[in-house]
Amino acid sequence: MAIWFDPAVKIEHIRPLGNNTMGDHLGIVFTEIGEDYIKARMPVDPRTKQPYGLLHGGASATLAETLGSVASALVVDHSKFNVVGIEINANHLRGVREGFVTGVVKPLHTGRTIHVWEIKIYDEREKLVCISRLTVSIIAKQL
Repeated sequence: MAIWFDPAVKIEHIRPLGNNTMGDHLGIVFTEIGEDYIKARMPVDPRTKQPYGLLHGGASATLAETLGSVASALVVDHSKFNVVGIEINANHLRGVREGFVTGVVKPLHTGRTIHVWEIKIYDEREKLVCISRLTVSIIAKQL
């Protein structure tokens, strides 16, 4: 059973959420949505590398926060709630020098006021590059 507020949501519906954002600047593209996960990919290129030529940890954290924030946004009723990230951590496990990385977000907890998401980032060989956790606060809109 889908966890999304609108169970009919399609990848085409969420792609525009990245327009004119940091994710857009870094080349993040949403690629797949399932019943309880979203995937996005990001290039490893001059926009996302650190001076040693490796994928920058901040770019990985941006991919993770982008995925988790969009996932939370898709779980709630936007006419009643906003979502804001309040904590993120990331363990960088393997360096990547080129190609693309793919992030996959899945829920650990989707409560009434707090969501916690696990984001795993893989290289093109499907080796785990980074594992991240994002906590999101669900805030009622003032009517």
